[in-house]
Amino acid sequence: MSKRLDYAQVAPAGVKALGGVYGYVMQSSLPAALIELVYLRISQINNCAYCLDMHTRELLKKGQRVEKLALVQAWAEAGNLFDDRERAALAWAETVTRVADTGVPDAAYEAASAVFDERELVDLSIAIGLMNAYNRLAISFRNVPQAAR
Repeated sequence: MSKRLDYAQVAPAGVKALGGVYGYVMQSSLPAALIELVYLRISQINNCAYCLDMHTRELLKKGQRVEKLALVQAWAEAGNLFDDRERAALAWAETVTRVADTGVPDAAYEAASAVFDERELVDLSIAIGLMNAYNRLAISFRNVPQAAR
């Protein structure tokens, strides 16, 4: 696989705008490791090799155990490896990422709202939208994962 184009070079203002959203999310009250877990799960759903590599590396730097990372895609079956907030965030990330299929049902909203306050849920949803945008850029323009260079 080779890179099609460098979108950061072609549209630096657009990439900078996305970076501003990233900065907003990272300054939110949501823990950085939780956000990274959500980013990893979204990247798994979207099959974004570049982002899978990047977020796995970032989670390892943050001290996440390999065993936990190996089970992110099967978090619902991973017992108590994921806490209530992580489980709620991953469930919300899945239904919002798959919005065309799920329609984000009321039950999903109620479950997420039981764990996150309104601001956290909005910030989490912004993070989900952002990662979906980053995945689409990386996949469309064939960003090469660090592990494959």
